[in-house]
Amino acid sequence: MEEVIETTQETAAEATEDVSASIQYIQEHIPSLIGFGIQVIMALVFFFIGRIVINWLRKLTGAMLERSSVDKGVEQFIDSLLKFGLNGILIFTIATKFGMDTASVAAIIASAGVALGLALQGSLSNFAGGVLILLLKPFIVGDYIIEDNHGNEGTVQEIQMFYTKLLTMDNRSVIIPNGMLTNNSLTNVTQMEERRLEVKVSISYESDLRKAKEVLWTLMEREERISKERERNIFVSELGADGVEIGMRGWVKTDEYWPVKWKMLEDIKLTLDEEGIVIPYHQVEIQFR
Repeated sequence: MEEVIETTQETAAEATEDVSASIQYIQEHIPSLIGFGIQVIMALVFFFIGRIVINWLRKLTGAMLERSSVDKGVEQFIDSLLKFGLNGILIFTIATKFGMDTASVAAIIASAGVALGLALQGSLSNFAGGVLILLLKPFIVGDYIIEDNHGNEGTVQEIQMFYTKLLTMDNRSVIIPNGMLTNNSLTNVTQMEERRLEVKVSISYESDLRKAKEVLWTLMEREERISKERERNIFVSELGADGVEIGMRGWVKTDEYWPVKWKMLEDIKLTLDEEGIVIPYHQVEIQFR
């Protein structure tokens, strides 16, 4: 029993000594802890003030670019570049102003840059692609493009540092890396003001070919959105297995291409039916001998 009491007393004495040592350590380092706490608070205040200044600079730059009538894609790219660059400068400044050695910070940034450069080769390629897009202008914000490699298509909404955002006809957002757009072929549908409209229709071999061509020409003359100043053609495109294929070509404004094509297809079907000109079904003729 006495041994247990002695052990308990020794344990209590050791605990008391540890607590006393901890209290003494805290008392000795209170000024350092207070100074560290003040540095943390000042760093946070500096960070939030810096963020406010960065947002103000971005808005000011955006307003200046809008007044100078710069392309929307250039405006978006510069805003994205300012966002990343100024935030990086802010973090570097906070690190150097509140206790970290400048040389150490520079060494860390250099090492991190090398590591990130190796790990993010694709991202760097996308950044370079964004620069090329802004310099060469294969498309701008508002153009309708088709990325030929994967078939992605839509209206260009944003050109950012690393990616371009498209909005499809059915209101889906498609994000395409800039490197893919510069390393593969693409089709800019809306770059030119006018686009050639081509419609083809088959008629049966028994139908009157000359009458069918007259009907198509009349329909093309009647459609005001088809340019009367540029070349228009009605021609036999092919003598197919099921019928005679007639082609119609004219020029329309790019933004009116699909409405005009849909209207022409409907008018062709209704008018050929009224004139008794047959649009043949696909058919196979079998002969027994």
